[in-house]
Amino acid sequence: MKSIYFERRQNVGHIVLANPPANLIAADFADSLENAVREASKTDIRSLLIRAEGPNFSNGGDILDFIDKGLNDWRTFISQMHYTYRSIEALQIPTISAVRGAALGGAFELALACDFIVAAENATFRCIEASVGTAPVAGGVQRLAEKAGRAYAARYVMLSEPMSGTTAGQLGVAAFVVSDDQVEKVAEDLAIKLANGPTRSYGAIRALLKAWSSGGVAGADALILDLTMALHTAEDARKGRTARAEAVIRGEEPAPVAFLGK
Repeated sequence: MKSIYFERRQNVGHIVLANPPANLIAADFADSLENAVREASKTDIRSLLIRAEGPNFSNGGDILDFIDKGLNDWRTFISQMHYTYRSIEALQIPTISAVRGAALGGAFELALACDFIVAAENATFRCIEASVGTAPVAGGVQRLAEKAGRAYAARYVMLSEPMSGTTAGQLGVAAFVVSDDQVEKVAEDLAIKLANGPTRSYGAIRALLKAWSSGGVAGADALILDLTMALHTAEDARKGRTARAEAVIRGEEPAPVAFLGK
């Protein structure tokens, strides 16, 4: 059985970590995740949810799988992981991770690759790498700094301190923090809401956020017209504007629009 698989539920794609209870990251994890992301990219899903079977999102790397890897073998493995995580970010649809239990090391980095993290209050995020004399290798340092600021990133990465789901919400790392038994429901409801929303608008917004993260406000400003003007003639935008105009005439708030992603 695959350690990770892709499934589709209407317009929502699910990538499921399916090797409980630890969902450890090893060679099979890397291959299965890459295949699942590739499978997702070939569909017309409009949002993607990454979730896990069992009590933990993932306990991170399988040390028994890594300990004897030579430098070139290790570099190739990490290159594959890094590429796959960036492939998730490159999708033109909203992405969500649903985190219960532990999200350690590379699993924390996987969650950070998503637009939204829905976390259990008692979840544990931890960058464990410095505690064993290495450093995060799949984008965790810079993405944690982007969300929580440099000081908190230095604290949680250098000191390998555990971060609870509650703290992740307070620091802006997790967008939603809920009880353990509500994580999947809240995450799936969010994925469905996003899948029924204005997909092209979300794509432009995600691209602006990426431009901001690399080039600041000026970098995003330089791209804003190129990214947003085509939306003006999009079918979803015409429907949205018409619904709002008609509601204004009636003196009402517009009802939710059924967007088609076009």
